[in-house]
Amino acid sequence: MPRSYKFAIAAGLVVGILAMQLVPVRIANPPSRGDVAAPPEVEQTLRRSCYDCHSNQTQWPWYTRIAPLSWLVAHDVNAGRRQINFSQWSDYFPATRARKLKWMDRALRGEAMPPWPYRAMHPSSRLGPADRDRLQRWIAAELAADESGR
Repeated sequence: MPRSYKFAIAAGLVVGILAMQLVPVRIANPPSRGDVAAPPEVEQTLRRSCYDCHSNQTQWPWYTRIAPLSWLVAHDVNAGRRQINFSQWSDYFPATRARKLKWMDRALRGEAMPPWPYRAMHPSSRLGPADRDRLQRWIAAELAADESGR
């Protein structure tokens, strides 16, 4: 390939990446409307492993300001907040809370959460067997309390 083609391709990539920066993405943390009430150990685990995507208390690292990474992270956080948002826990109807707790339990059992790309970038978010057990016991207690009409 002639040198001029290589230069044109490289210049096109640089211009494309710079142009991507002109397409902003909204990265914000809306106010919390009622965090989940959980025992301190459970809350600590949720904050460490879940809150970045499943709350309004997301920590936005430097790379969330650079497209196209900003687009991907914002998409994942928005999807996570739609699935379950611990900052809006008190707004959920009891049946909705129960459904979300069951979803959490399935995700824990399948080791689907936190997802591997997040774990790779945030090693401290990894859930060990004790973390999973603690969360599953909390979920079971919450479901039992909802069924008994807490």
